[in-house]
Formats: sequence, structure tokens, C-alpha cells
Amino acid sequence: MSEIPTYTLNDGTTLPAIGFGTYPLKGEDGTAAIVSALEAGYRLLDTAVNYENETEVGEALRRSGLPRDQVQVASKIPGRHHGYDDAVASVHGSLERLGLDYLDLQLIHWPNPRHGKYVDAWRALVDLREKGLVRAIGVSNFTEEQLARIIEATGVTPAVNQIELHPRFPQQDMLAVHERLGIRTEAWSPMGKRRAPLGEDAVTAAAQAHDVTPGQVILRWHVQRGSLPIPKSADPERQRQNLDVFGFELSADQVSAITALGEADGRLFGGDPDTHEEM
Repeated sequence: MSEIPTYTLNDGTTLPAIGFGTYPLKGEDGTAAIVSALEAGYRLLDTAVNYENETEVGEALRRSGLPRDQVQVASKIPGRHHGYDDAVASVHGSLERLGLDYLDLQLIHWPNPRHGKYVDAWRALVDLREKGLVRAIGVSNFTEEQLARIIEATGVTPAVNQIELHPRFPQQDMLAVHERLGIRTEAWSPMGKRRAPLGEDAVTAAAQAHDVTPGQVILRWHVQRGSLPIPKSADPERQRQNLDVFGFELSADQVSAITALGEADGRLFGGDPDTHEEM
């Protein structure tokens, strides 16, 4: 397996070019699956308050025996914790459940625009970073307008915006926005959930050409577009496959053909993030 490259973020911190999604891994089986992912070589674990598995993530990290500074842990503030004090308390709660002294990446899970307090939550993250409780800060599911608002209010640009992104929803416009602002794109639902295009000709032809699986082709498509995918799997073999995407390269035509699946699909994605219970 090839070495996993890293991205340097706009704040000088780094992230591996692929991470491990932990939703909905819970309980003893969930902990074991996360340990398996760490054993496979993942070094970025993505969790959230709403996933209700921060305790399992922290336990898996301890069981793995890996030094703390070799694994990066990301969590997310839910929409109901967007007041300044609520956001600070939310991060402290995450640290307590995880059993950690700091988080490597802390995101606002979504802007919760109906309540409109995400600027206050962002100010809280800026201050928590200054205090060293979080190393890097970012957002999730933010639009261009919402990004502009928090940047204007604080002068601080998010290091990351984690958005729904997959071949059926290629997010060309947001990738361009992130490129202009210097924000790293992370992809939740990188395969496309139940509508993953694993059988589409553009994917299967590339898989055959490179002697890899269709899933590996899709994850490689993310990497070559500059998106950091966070695949989710409890199966050890699939975990290893999902991580093994740095030993081949898609052609420009192959990337374009996979991206075109979204343009041809004609369905508007952009659903609620992960748990669908963000209010």
C-alpha cells in the first residue's frame, strides 16, 4: 500500500488525504471497527456530537496503542449548540467523552440558518483555537454566502468545509469557491450512499483499466479533484481497499467521465448531513 499523502491547511496544520468516517459505529462492535480502521492505517477519525459515538472513538484510539500525536480526531458542534457559550461547552463535552486534551479539527456541523447563530459558534471556535483546545477549525455544509459571513465577521477563514460530495453530486461550484478561499474540501458520503454509481460504465471501465475496485476508483476521483473523502465501513477488507487509492492515477478523461455522472443524473442532492437530526 502506498503512503498516504497529506494536505497542508490554510492555518499551517496538516490532514491526511483520506479519513475514516465513524457514523453510525457504536457500542463494542463500533469500537472494534474503529480499531480495525486504525490498524489498517487510517490516521484521521471523523466523529460528531450527533453521531453519539465520541466515547467509542476515544476508546478505540486508546486500544490501538498508537501515540496521540499520530492520530487526528475531528468532531462537530451540532446545530442546537450555536450560541457562543453553548459552542464552548459543546467542545468541552466532546473532549470529555473522547478522553482527549485537544481536538485536531473541530467543525460546525451545519449552519442551522433558521436560528442564525453560526457566527457566534465560529467566534467560539476561533477563541478555542487560541486557547489550544482545538488545533484547526472549520465548518460543514456551509454555502458560499455563509462562508463569506463568518470570514467577514472574524477575519478567520475556515481550514475545512465538509460537504456532501460524490459522483452524482460533484459540487463543481463549491470546489471552485473553496479553491478561491484556500479552504480544503472534505467529502461526506463520498460514495453516494445507496445511489453509489459502482456499476456505471465510467466507473467500471476505470476499475478494469487499473485493476482496482469501483469503490477505489471513486475515492481516487475525490483525491484527484482535491477533495478529502471520509469513507465509512466496518468491514476490515473494505477499510483496507478504501485506503489503498494512492498507487494508481486516473486519466483526465476518466475523471471527467465520472464527474459527468452528476451532470447527467439530473437529481438535486444536498440532503441533511448524516443523522438528519440537526435542528
